[in-house]
Amino acid sequence: MKKRCRVIYNPTSGREAMKKDLIGILDIMENAGYETSAFATTAEENSAQNEAKRAARDGFDLLIAAGGDGTINEVVNGIAPLKKRPKMGIIPAGTTNDYARALKIPREDPLAAAKVIAKGKTIRMDIGQANDNYFVNIAAGGLLSEITYSVPSELKSQFGYLAYLAKGAELLPRIKPVNMKIKYDDGEFDGKASMFFVALTNSVGGFEQIVPDASLDDGKFTLIIVKTSNLVEILHLIRKVFNGGKHVDDPRIVYVKTSKIKASSPGQRMMINVDGEYGGDAPMTFVDHKQHIEMCANIDQIPNSAITAETALAKDARDRFVHEMEQLPDDGGAEDESVNEK
Repeated sequence: MKKRCRVIYNPTSGREAMKKDLIGILDIMENAGYETSAFATTAEENSAQNEAKRAARDGFDLLIAAGGDGTINEVVNGIAPLKKRPKMGIIPAGTTNDYARALKIPREDPLAAAKVIAKGKTIRMDIGQANDNYFVNIAAGGLLSEITYSVPSELKSQFGYLAYLAKGAELLPRIKPVNMKIKYDDGEFDGKASMFFVALTNSVGGFEQIVPDASLDDGKFTLIIVKTSNLVEILHLIRKVFNGGKHVDDPRIVYVKTSKIKASSPGQRMMINVDGEYGGDAPMTFVDHKQHIEMCANIDQIPNSAITAETALAKDARDRFVHEMEQLPDDGGAEDESVNEK
């Protein structure tokens, strides 16, 4: 029976560039052996999420989320709660495209991204859960949330990541500490902090140095709490980020690996950002679901340190090697010795 692929695409992402590349994407996936169809998301709430859930239940083998980080998040939320989940691929067409950056998927060429998916190389990726919602890249409270909510959508479309940088520079002088109580696997932070991050990958807002030791499939979040709200100290920390990720050992930072987090803000409101969108207010519980979704990725470009589990390709190669070794004659070594003696 032929495998089936469903491309769930946002027709308004990337200045509507996805529309013109759709035929080419379908053709690439058909040539890869998939019976491929497409679904254009609508203005209806959770349009991509609902279609992803429907397609998964209908037995599709592969779902491709084509759009920005929001489209990817919706498709993940559609399939993450299910017991039987199809493989997933992404074709980026948004602004920062953090998730595509982490998976080394081409971010400026949808057809090149489709060709990566067509190769069939995958990673079983960790997925985060924030209360009832799932996320693939980051959750945060504090400054990052403010920046995301304050950048108008038209600026995001026109200037992408530059819009976030401009807004961040504008907001930095207004940073105020927030009362935070954050419990994690091996400890607790209880005090004032300017922001916290819960990261699944190494790409946070376009910066790959914020989580320099990120693993994509180890069942652990990287929790970062920035304790200082002093502008000069924050700028100093940012310089450390760019200087090889040296912020991780700074005493003004809490930097830990953890599988579960409970975040609250006693006495004041703290909005939580989940994959770039408002995800509700604290208190909130975060759980890492280890290797929950099999995701197509540009495996050859991802550092070995970022992957702990064997990929399907590596497992097949190992199994073939073991099988071939088992077929060798028991006295093979002795025969080699006799040849050498002659």
